[in-house]
Amino acid sequence: MRAVHLLALGAGVAVAAAPALANESVLKSIANPAEQALQTVDYANTRYSKLDQINASNVKNLQVAWTFSTGVLRGHEGSPLVIGNMMYVHTPFPNIVYALDLEHEAKIVWKYEPKQDPSVIPVMCCDTVNRGLAYADGAILLHQADTTLVSLDAKTGKVNWSVVNGDPKKGETNTATVLPVKDKVIVGISGGEFGVQCHVTAYDLKTGKKVWRGYSEGPDDQMLIDPEKTTSLGKPVGKDSSLKTWEGDQWKTGGGCTWGWFSYDPKLDLMYYGSGNPSTWNPKQRPGDNKWSMTIWARNPDTGVAKWVYQMTPHDEWDYDGINEMILTDQKVDGKEQPLLTHFDRNGFGYTLNRENGNLLVAEKFDPAVNWATKVDMDKGSKNYGRPLVVSKYSTEQNGEDTNSKGICPAALGTKDQQPAAFSPKTNLFYVPTNHVCMDYEPFRVTYTPGQPYVGATLSMYPAPNSHGGMGNFIAWDGVNGKIKWSNAEQFSVWSGALATAGDVVFYGTLEGYLKAVDDKSGKELFKFKTPSGIIGNVMTYQLKGKQYVGVLSGVGGWAGIGLAAGLTDPNAGLGAVGGYAALSQYTNLGGQLTVFALPN
Repeated sequence: MRAVHLLALGAGVAVAAAPALANESVLKSIANPAEQALQTVDYANTRYSKLDQINASNVKNLQVAWTFSTGVLRGHEGSPLVIGNMMYVHTPFPNIVYALDLEHEAKIVWKYEPKQDPSVIPVMCCDTVNRGLAYADGAILLHQADTTLVSLDAKTGKVNWSVVNGDPKKGETNTATVLPVKDKVIVGISGGEFGVQCHVTAYDLKTGKKVWRGYSEGPDDQMLIDPEKTTSLGKPVGKDSSLKTWEGDQWKTGGGCTWGWFSYDPKLDLMYYGSGNPSTWNPKQRPGDNKWSMTIWARNPDTGVAKWVYQMTPHDEWDYDGINEMILTDQKVDGKEQPLLTHFDRNGFGYTLNRENGNLLVAEKFDPAVNWATKVDMDKGSKNYGRPLVVSKYSTEQNGEDTNSKGICPAALGTKDQQPAAFSPKTNLFYVPTNHVCMDYEPFRVTYTPGQPYVGATLSMYPAPNSHGGMGNFIAWDGVNGKIKWSNAEQFSVWSGALATAGDVVFYGTLEGYLKAVDDKSGKELFKFKTPSGIIGNVMTYQLKGKQYVGVLSGVGGWAGIGLAAGLTDPNAGLGAVGGYAALSQYTNLGGQLTVFALPN
């Protein structure tokens, strides 16, 4: 089970083999571990750093090197970028961008503060978060809450161009980062709780001109699906593959939003991402499989045409969004080296597929509490091949409207939400921040009105019963064999992104506000430090003048912290999260700060 990490780490090698592919400036930065140009660290979404000055033997000596206040008090997701001696820090709404000179005491070189209509705030489902910036060709790329995509000159902060990607009056907003690839920038859209027909869109990196748009559901030409050449589990999807799975025109308000992470394989020239839940959350109102919500997509970034799709949760009955990251590795499966894609879905199953053809190789639970399905059918001869086998007791469809289905695990926020996992080619393990949370779910009939919530369910959330009593775990996962290698229990869900390093250390943050470092082989805790607010940001690392630093944004919020972030007290508010995380207010408070750590001189 040897990991060949040319794709994950070796941008430089990939460039030599295929000079026309990817984006030269991004590849150059990926090849230099001192920098970070993408939120995902590399195109393969491994969130692995080759820096090893901070390692398992000395990480216990980390100290705070410097801090920076963002001036905003909502959930701080994502991480800063570092290009050369400059750091770029973003905030939640109003999406301020700061350029800091790391060689001059993090002096603010420029600040971009967009003027956005605050009416976008109530249209954002689960806090006003933003998952960060990207860098390409001398530009900083920001996708604002109001769906304005902006290219900023990295040296001056001057706006190169801006383009509007959606309409908040219809419920379209943005919380995600972007993917610069070749001469394009790829962006998604939020709004599944408002009945948006969701999509991914490519814009020209130099001009902002729209190049293509592919929807998650609808007619083949809108989805950029070729009925004969686009496959699902090895077979052509066929004509009207989406339309046949919706009643009437329901696909027009079908959701399937794209607010997660994008990855890209320069060798195969394919980009990968997931689509989210179908609208509404009341499954009775939308009969059928509701394709292609809840789906892993492989698209050509030049044309947008889909090569393959795989729907993980047909006719989703629990709001198990499929937007989590796709991590690309090359490993041996059944004795044969294969290009793999590993995805930790909200539904509680960890999937490994062949990323070239979409063949399903592994689908196993990455939390033993998962109970809504017994397993995913892996029998290629079965009519249910690739589908989860749903347990009737936990089926909100079978139990019906206005019936409270109790004890469903995981809760709607999933065994893992957007907080990205990491992969180390040294251990061949994935390091996964998880939620150990269950729910009661009561669907009710709802009417679609543009720009108004289109949810149709009442939820309550709580820790998985008969377990360690906490709401989270940080786990190491073997993606080839589909097994948990070790698991660290946490009091609250682990809502920060993980970072694996060549120093044999994995970093993550907790909702109480701790930055933690653990041994990548055993999970043993090596270091922890409490920052001023809960951490839902992603840990990052960079090097300046030969010295390695580790940084993380703290600022509690997101879906898990929405009660604190938005001052909500009704237990059912925040789509059920407020009650589930009520105790969080005893451990942390609002904040907005970057904390940077280093070893003592």
